[in-house]
Amino acid sequence: MAKITILGCGFGTALAIMWDKQGHQVTAWSKYKEEIDAILNDGEHKKLLPGVIVPPSISLTTDINCVSDADILVFAIPSKFVREVVLKVKGHIRKDTIVVNVGKGFEEGTDKRLSQVLAEELPENRIAVLTGPSHAEEIGRSIPTTVVCASEDKECMMYLQETLQNDRFRIYRNSDLVGCELGGALKNPIALCCGIVEGMGLGDNTIAALMTRGLAEITRLGVAMGGKRETFNGLSGVGDLIVTCTSAHSRNHRAGLLIGQGMSAKEAVNRVGTVEGYQCAKIAYEIARSLNVQVPIIEQLCEVCYNGQSPLAAIPKLMGRPSKAEEEVF
Repeated sequence: MAKITILGCGFGTALAIMWDKQGHQVTAWSKYKEEIDAILNDGEHKKLLPGVIVPPSISLTTDINCVSDADILVFAIPSKFVREVVLKVKGHIRKDTIVVNVGKGFEEGTDKRLSQVLAEELPENRIAVLTGPSHAEEIGRSIPTTVVCASEDKECMMYLQETLQNDRFRIYRNSDLVGCELGGALKNPIALCCGIVEGMGLGDNTIAALMTRGLAEITRLGVAMGGKRETFNGLSGVGDLIVTCTSAHSRNHRAGLLIGQGMSAKEAVNRVGTVEGYQCAKIAYEIARSLNVQVPIIEQLCEVCYNGQSPLAAIPKLMGRPSKAEEEVF
């Protein structure tokens, strides 16, 4: 069994519950004392996992020294806080600790993938990513879930697969760290779009079109950024896209619903909380422009989110684009 420290008590709480049941020694950290106190007092994370008991065997703390004896250190932190937190832990973490990121996004200001941020600050540690269709609300309730582990270190992937997999949480390996990470990040803007479409009262045809052509955009941009095309047909690509575009658990989808119903994007994001697709859309569009990659759906999402365009105005702009063959990739 492993000593696992999880940074972040959002998604991290679900992972902590699962791995505690598996017999690992689990510690969960939050920088918010009120969050830790609430879980200790209620015996559950009422906001995220109401009715799911957080076992007393899980150590809950706000002390960052908790990382010092971890075999596996899991970052379950929103993208905008990852560097802030890694700077706190870098003086306490062992060199042989494996660092795993489960967040999905980019660092604002640098446009770097989160594993790049971790590798910059922790150059002597092995870095991996766990990603795929995995809502916290279902992992915490032991709903069968399948994800992918990606790393540039094969032995690291095999160790994580063998250690963290269980009968309700199946892990595949994938050596394409770049592609796996990009799939998890770039599906968020498309999920935001699907929520907008549903909020507008449009139908299944439109949502299916957005998901399919959205996957084409994700793949185009992901390959241009160094990912492998086949990766985007797997769990970290189409798998994560499906679950995030269609589920009420998705914050991107929930924020999109509000935007589609007439709320401003900024207000919708403030109401829902962390909406990775909002920030990611802007970063993805900037990267796409720098690489000369066409991402018309993401472009129109940026117009809606940042330039005040009505979602309704995006429809003819997308539907009226020059005709092309579906086989055209770039």
